[in-house]
Amino acid sequence: MAIIITEECINCGACEPECPNTAIYEGGVSWTWGGGTSLEEVELEDGSVVAADVDQEPISDEFFYIVSAKCTECTGFHEEPQCAAVCPVDCCVPDPDYQETEEELELKKQWLHQEA
Repeated sequence: MAIIITEECINCGACEPECPNTAIYEGGVSWTWGGGTSLEEVELEDGSVVAADVDQEPISDEFFYIVSAKCTECTGFHEEPQCAAVCPVDCCVPDPDYQETEEELELKKQWLHQEA
């Protein structure tokens, strides 16, 4: 399952540099598929293809947020999600709406960081 940042976030930014997938962004800041990954383009659920460097709409305008589709809970990098480990207010928690197995998280990590 991916991690989410709850509205208890104090916008300290401690989590952002810890993410090995660059899945965490400041509120109001657009995100890209390519940031922190080896992706060059992504096929979306609707079948359309988008270049990985194209800005996507922010998920939150108020506080830091995590792009669930890029979150691997640090699988393959660390033993636990680093955002949760460094969060001073414990607002980085498992997302009950985005559950994934360890195998799915590992496959997502491999997809995000493909060998050239």
